[in-house]
Amino acid sequence: MDEQQASLKELHQIKQMMERSSRFISLSGLSGISAGILALLGAWLAVQKISRYAHGTGIDYETLVTQLIFIAAGVLITAFVVAFIFTSLRSKKDGVSIWGVTTYRLLINLAIPLVAGAFFVFRILQMEHIFLIAPTCLIFYGLALINASKYTLGEIRYLGYCELVLGIINLWVPGYGLVFWAAGFGVLHIIYGIIMWWKYERV
Repeated sequence: MDEQQASLKELHQIKQMMERSSRFISLSGLSGISAGILALLGAWLAVQKISRYAHGTGIDYETLVTQLIFIAAGVLITAFVVAFIFTSLRSKKDGVSIWGVTTYRLLINLAIPLVAGAFFVFRILQMEHIFLIAPTCLIFYGLALINASKYTLGEIRYLGYCELVLGIINLWVPGYGLVFWAAGFGVLHIIYGIIMWWKYERV
């Protein structure tokens, strides 16, 4: 019996080593929570800007677009920095290097749909189809998460599916883009982060 338990323990350790080498498993649930909170804050700021534009308080379309781009960029950069900090802390705690072949594969597979989506959004802005921005962001972000999920924890894939579905639905409900944007990038990230923290990081 002791030999059997020892063999099972050894197999379990081998499985863990293989998983660590093939998947980036140090993503922090706190990163998701913080990203969600930042996204909700960004959505609130965007509402203020769009409201001023809608009421004709001196903001033209080009100014509105510029301000929305700055808000989105600020949210994205801040969320990335915070996510990097939390993920680095978890990597150190787990004794796993944050950089490696798997990390680069994860980032490349994440970046391809995101870069394509960025060009798509840029063209949408040029054509002034502003109502398509939110669903486009959600759809390409969902595709990016699904594409990168094979190099990290499986829960990322389900988050990607949810983002993708929200984006597709939003195509038929164009007047509620910010609501869907806040739900996808804000609420879903917070829910995902809580689940990840509870499942993998709770002591």
